[in-house]
Amino acid sequence: MATARITFFLMFVFLFSVPCSTFAVAPGKTLTWQGGGQGIVTFEGDEHAHKGYACGDCHPGLFMMKKNTAKMTMAALNQGKYCGACHNGKKAFGTDDPKHCHECHDDNKKQHDTHKKKDHHD
Repeated sequence: MATARITFFLMFVFLFSVPCSTFAVAPGKTLTWQGGGQGIVTFEGDEHAHKGYACGDCHPGLFMMKKNTAKMTMAALNQGKYCGACHNGKKAFGTDDPKHCHECHDDNKKQHDTHKKKDHHD
């Protein structure tokens, strides 16, 4: 009986000390990128976790664990790299399908280039 309690306790500690083992991004967390001229890109961990994906599905194979180590471009995604490995039009919506740009990009939150902004106001 004591062995069962210890085993349960260790499993409980392990599951809650390593949230990434069960979620793509920790619950309630998001990652954002500038996204070039198309607007800010937001990665919703919950959305991917609800579909059954975990960190090991993408890390470290498609992405390193450290933010900003991937040089993502639309060309790279359209070649099946990074998000494009799944977002290929078969497994999930394709990165080259203009009907789905809003799924990742928020064009209402475009980043301003500081040089252009300065020139704009002169």
